[in-house]
Amino acid sequence: MKTKGKSRVEREKWESNFSEWFSSILEQAEILDIRYPIKGTYVWLPYGFKIRAKIIEILRKLHDETGHEEALFPLLIPEHEFMKEAKHVKGFEDEVYWVTHGGLKELDVKLAVRPTSETAIYPMFALWIRSHKDMPLKVYQVVNVFRYETKATKPLIRLREITTFKEAHTAHASREEAEAQVREAIAIYKKLFEKLCIPYIISRRPDWDKFPGADYTIAFDTVLPDGKSLQIATVHNLAQNFSKTFEIKFENIEGRQEYAYQTCYGVSDRIIASALALHGDDTGLCLLPSIAPIQVIIVPIPFEGAEERIESYIREVEKILEKKKIRYKADFSEKTPGNKFYFWERRGVPLRIEIGPKEAENREITLALRATRERRKIKFSELESKIESIFSEIEEIIRKRAKEFFKSKISYASTIEEAKNAIEKNKGIVKASWCGSEACAEELEKSLDARLLGIDENEKKEGACIICNAETENVLNIARAY
Repeated sequence: MKTKGKSRVEREKWESNFSEWFSSILEQAEILDIRYPIKGTYVWLPYGFKIRAKIIEILRKLHDETGHEEALFPLLIPEHEFMKEAKHVKGFEDEVYWVTHGGLKELDVKLAVRPTSETAIYPMFALWIRSHKDMPLKVYQVVNVFRYETKATKPLIRLREITTFKEAHTAHASREEAEAQVREAIAIYKKLFEKLCIPYIISRRPDWDKFPGADYTIAFDTVLPDGKSLQIATVHNLAQNFSKTFEIKFENIEGRQEYAYQTCYGVSDRIIASALALHGDDTGLCLLPSIAPIQVIIVPIPFEGAEERIESYIREVEKILEKKKIRYKADFSEKTPGNKFYFWERRGVPLRIEIGPKEAENREITLALRATRERRKIKFSELESKIESIFSEIEEIIRKRAKEFFKSKISYASTIEEAKNAIEKNKGIVKASWCGSEACAEELEKSLDARLLGIDENEKKEGACIICNAETENVLNIARAY
């Protein structure tokens, strides 16, 4: 049974003024405190930290069930280790924080504060790997990394301290095994983004935009409400580039010494940013039940003389939620019901239960779904059997809405003018044929003032390069990017 009420979510401000919306919601929903006195660093507040923890829990499970083992490597990297890989260093040389003193004493060896951990982890791989039997070696860690970001910082999107950096590092006995690991990593991220209802494209980054020291880089990108693309995951096939630098050798099955083949892949706070941003609306957050710190908020509807009856009925409802291991809270504060509704909607609580004298008398429950603002009634006896299916319904609503928005931000162009028009008006991601040459890429980037995300991994299409008209099957993804 459904009840009347506002059921249409408004997303005009969410889309047209996303930057202001995002900054506001991080503060008002108590996700972060951005007032820490170092640019690009922020404090996780308890509510936001719980969302973060739920997403990390999903990440850990996906890695653990595919044979990865969690480890923890030091934050500080000796200069002589960090400087070993020239291409890698060149990619980070402007971003590294250096520790030069211990107390008042100048250090004999400068220490880099990790911008990423290849140069911290691979000297240890060289000690651990001796034989082909020691591989595959698959480890990951969830840590903070530091990069001296010179562009305008933005909470969870462009940081100087990345607080949620999941990096996985693997070593293998053959090129084929490393290639298979790349595909496994891509599958892990596909599952992650499916669970978080984050739509994406997968691109092979151009050679000049790949991870420093990698053989090639595969990247996942989504589109935020303002139409800009956001890189949310990367997978790198390192081949033997780092193993040769760090002397990661093993005795192969024929008894000969060989360098290991490696991969690495990572995600950051940007997955949290995407999960918050993509599913919101003008009111605030709209959280998936799987990552919501509070899945159900119970709001008493006061009525003089019925207080005890209402509270007693709420206690019965709570017992059912506890039995189902639902994360819930009953709001008995002095605020009005309307203020409570708005407060918890702002924070994205997926489901609201309203209990007043009529619900208590009729042994009914009034439900309000945050994702649609639809209200409906069910019998108390139905709550235990229906609560999980309601959560699944909410998740599917959020997933469908996110996919529809993402699809609306994909355009195709066969000429520069069409690409310009799409970038300016529709924003999002523009797809065009590209021959693969750097010269055509440079001209295209200059003409569009946009980033070439790379060749689409899942789409081939016969066509003519948008610049030189050479025949090609490559579909290039282009966007204004963060």
